[in-house]
Amino acid sequence: MKASDLIDLALETGFTFAGRVDPATLVPMNEVRDMCAVNKCKSYGKNWACPPACGTIEECAEKIHAFNCGVIVQTTAELEDELDFEGMGEAARKHGENYIKLLEAIRERTDEPLLALGAGGCKKCKSCTYPDAPCRFPDRLVHPMEGFGLMISEVCKKNGITYYYGRGTLTYVGCFLFNEDL
Repeated sequence: MKASDLIDLALETGFTFAGRVDPATLVPMNEVRDMCAVNKCKSYGKNWACPPACGTIEECAEKIHAFNCGVIVQTTAELEDELDFEGMGEAARKHGENYIKLLEAIRERTDEPLLALGAGGCKKCKSCTYPDAPCRFPDRLVHPMEGFGLMISEVCKKNGITYYYGRGTLTYVGCFLFNEDL
């Protein structure tokens, strides 16, 4: 798979931005992982995609650095104001739907290894089997970037990608890591 093809496909899918990311710049940090343990999203310890099930920081780094290429995808929304929770929810829904559509399109084109890192935990199943049974769809599992210890603003900065688009905007981010055919 070529990064340029994935970028084109991402933009066709409806993302507001797609660009290359170098996996070597992705540095999992314990400080980010510690934020997951606060469990505001209610997925910590309850989802195969999230900590601690996704592995230690060292294991996440190993998974990330097994790939030589990546593509970051963004959905940026303009909000009416800072309390536009409806707009925030709509942007999150749109980003999630487009992310899954793109993941399915990638899977239709290749069976090569891929690491899907999204915005938030996996929501494929209504109820996750963790920790009582294996994941029902391990090849469709989407890990949260934060769960892997990645500070999204730093990922964007290190790769020359805008993250903050100005007052009144909100950006959701995900990425796909793979081995590009050189």
